[in-house]
Amino acid sequence: MARFLLLYSTVDGHTRAICERVARRIEAQGHEVSQVSLDDDGAVDPVRFDRVVIGASIRYGRHRDNVLAFVRRHAETLQRLPAALFSVSLVARKPHRAGVDSNPYLKRFLAQVPWQPRALAVFAGKLNYPLYGFWDRQVIRLIMWMTGGPTRPDAVVDYTDWHQVDAFADRVAAASFGDEPQGD
Repeated sequence: MARFLLLYSTVDGHTRAICERVARRIEAQGHEVSQVSLDDDGAVDPVRFDRVVIGASIRYGRHRDNVLAFVRRHAETLQRLPAALFSVSLVARKPHRAGVDSNPYLKRFLAQVPWQPRALAVFAGKLNYPLYGFWDRQVIRLIMWMTGGPTRPDAVVDYTDWHQVDAFADRVAAASFGDEPQGD
């Protein structure tokens, strides 16, 4: 049994929902999981855990600053441990932007940090106009209009491939997770 630390940063709660799904899959395989929001408490020390998984949402083309700060602060520990990263964004709803090698936001993030995760994944997020504030709703509708996405102000669309999430969770829960870098 391994002790997992699942860290996440979310704007609207969907990355947290993905983390909860990942945690249930890992726990079902007999591991202990602690979930911590970087939005609430970035002071957690990953050195107390056997494995680390970080879930990071993207808003307006960027990962949140608290994720970047945490990874930079703990890069040495993250590099030493079996550690994984998944990124969640609406741009990943498009197949040509859903891969580890083709997602521009993940590539930019990895170029900014001194850490190479042993497992990586990119998940499409959830569009939820009713949840957004006025300005976010307008800006996201404009972005969706420009990229051919839904623009109805009442639209709620979950683009997440939950089978892909499960496969990622199973991979990081596997004993072989720490052997070598992997991507989706």
